[in-house]
Amino acid sequence: MTAQTIILIFTLVIYLIIIFVFNRARIKYAGGKVGKVINLILVTVCLLFIADYVVIFDNIVDTNILETIKSLFRTAALSFLAYGGAKVADS
Repeated sequence: MTAQTIILIFTLVIYLIIIFVFNRARIKYAGGKVGKVINLILVTVCLLFIADYVVIFDNIVDTNILETIKSLFRTAALSFLAYGGAKVADS
């Protein structure tokens, strides 16, 4: 196994733990500001997950395109979190 594979497996485990924990919390705290924040975190983690695992298509797509896609998903995740956080803070 290469170092990149080990890192991807480790981050996969971390993402799955985060998604599992926050999904259980979403069920427990449905509704209200806490529910909205939990949904924000879940969507952000899913977008970051996609950004990290774009590398799987390394053999199919050019590296520059993959870096662009990775940057777009990371930017989308942080923008979604910032915008959603501002909306939750307003309400």
